Amino acid sequence: MSLDRRHLLTAAAAAGLMAAAPKTKGLSQHGAAPAAHGDAALNRYFDAVSEHILTVSPEGATGLGLDTGKRAALKSRLGDASMAHITEDRAWCRAGLARLATFPDAQLSPAARLNKAVVKYAFELGRDAAPFDYGENTLGSAMGEAASPYVVSQQSGAYSGAPEFLDSQHQVHNRADAEAYLARVHAIARVMTEETERVKKDAGLGVVPPDFILSNTIGQQEGLLAIPASQARMATALGRKVKEAGLSGDYQARAVAIVEREVYPALAAQLATLKGLQGKAGHDAGVWRLPNGEAYYRWLLREGTTTTLTAEQVHNMGLEQNKAIEARMDGLLRAQGLTQGSVGERMTALGKDPKYLFPNTNAGREQLIAYLNGLISGVRPKLAKAFNLKLKAPVVVKRVPVDIQDGAGQGYMNTGSLDGSRPSTYYINLKSTENWPKFSLPSLTYHETIPGHTWQGAYLTETGKLPLIRILLSGFNAYVEGYALYAEQLGDEIGMYDDDWAGRLGYLQAQKFRAVRLVVDTGLHAKRWSREQAVQWAVDNSGRTRAAMTSEIDRYCGTPAQACGYKVGHTEINRLRDRAKAGLGAKYDLRVFDDLLVKTGAVPLTVLGEVVDGYVKSGGVVNL
Repeated sequence: MSLDRRHLLTAAAAAGLMAAAPKTKGLSQHGAAPAAHGDAALNRYFDAVSEHILTVSPEGATGLGLDTGKRAALKSRLGDASMAHITEDRAWCRAGLARLATFPDAQLSPAARLNKAVVKYAFELGRDAAPFDYGENTLGSAMGEAASPYVVSQQSGAYSGAPEFLDSQHQVHNRADAEAYLARVHAIARVMTEETERVKKDAGLGVVPPDFILSNTIGQQEGLLAIPASQARMATALGRKVKEAGLSGDYQARAVAIVEREVYPALAAQLATLKGLQGKAGHDAGVWRLPNGEAYYRWLLREGTTTTLTAEQVHNMGLEQNKAIEARMDGLLRAQGLTQGSVGERMTALGKDPKYLFPNTNAGREQLIAYLNGLISGVRPKLAKAFNLKLKAPVVVKRVPVDIQDGAGQGYMNTGSLDGSRPSTYYINLKSTENWPKFSLPSLTYHETIPGHTWQGAYLTETGKLPLIRILLSGFNAYVEGYALYAEQLGDEIGMYDDDWAGRLGYLQAQKFRAVRLVVDTGLHAKRWSREQAVQWAVDNSGRTRAAMTSEIDRYCGTPAQACGYKVGHTEINRLRDRAKAGLGAKYDLRVFDDLLVKTGAVPLTVLGEVVDGYVKSGGVVNL
């Protein structure tokens, strides 16, 4: 299971003790209640589940800063990428569901019932992935926003993920840490070999990435192999880390030797396998063409949205919201005298205006990053309008590493460690600054940092109120990304655009873009759109560059339905907010509601609805 934020925002909130007015079923909150007599046994089971997850996901243990003490051995390991492990994972989920059934809700406190409901949903996703015996479809991928029909793609696989993980998350403070790093470099070759065997197995089932994904992946791997082992990031990063730790020794040279003798040959073998598939690769983009493809997309939508919405319902939601947001944008554009062409065409033209662009140079990229840091500083003083919570929420801004930028997302965040030793990191893809007109950056920044993902993560890391099991099983995409999209909305509501009409347009463009995602994702995978059709629709309706939209469409081909979680989650959060306003009347307080969202944590949307219902029934009291 990967717990890297490229694939998972690790738990953006905490459940705390949720007490309820008596209910036969459900998860409401009213006052505080003592633990029921079944809680202790359930929590012991959850402790065992947590240790299992950390054992099979050493990367997750490192990402959370939990690879110390009794778990120190995990720091030398990488996870198992074999088919045998995937089979074991699904069996483990089935066994987990059977075990959960032995803990009757009537014997549990509301807090324990909440935790049980969350874990049960996660286990069901892992169990129900079994019919799709290809790609990355497990509990780990479901919790990691990374379920995919392909083992290796332009955005997945050890060839890209492992070097970034070692560079950004494996900390080196002493010689044991440095030796553990070297052990992991050894392990990369093993993981790549396991992946390659699965690629071959999947090809035998007729599962081959589309030609454009295969070509991009091959190009990235060729680029990596062209880098001398002495300059490979996994080697130079270790050299930097040991120097910063004040350690002597030939650690970097040893890493270079491992890369040259083990990692590069394994990568070359994987590259040869991928090249061998090019003759079998078609151009059809959607998963409908794969074995059991229509059922597979239904599972992906359930995993990505934590709802039972059909592809048709999601598609229509996107069309309707795209039209409504476009009307708002049209009004703003007309107010500035921008009346010619469609909204998309006018936004495209605005995005090419030099006054909104940073120079496409290294100096321009530095200016852009400085601008992002200024946005973060500027929003902090206004957070009191939206929250009672007082969090430090440290975050650093970095460019996506050049060696993976071709396949990486446009912007993402890695949550800080639980012990506070590593802050959250906001990555932005600066392959071309032309993809980022200035007015598009505030909304992205509020999404990824404050009051979005970094704020979510800070509640976890700074309060310690979430049980470990909820931290490890927290990748409910529709909540995680829906909340961050809601955070973009809060940026507007607390006044960040009051003197910035272009920034407000950028915010609405970002919202519109998420509606566009609903249309093109379902278009690709349910309505059998071509890649070109999806790219054109996205360009016409988003007002963003063709290069940026091509990268996005390729992402939706690699991780279908993940992009649907954003607007579905955002829509549900707003629906629940409206319900709370109507139910509480004068007792409604935006800050209390927003605190509730963050404190409740990453849960399926169905569970979030029950939590909000309980909040309303309590008269607006939150006891978390």
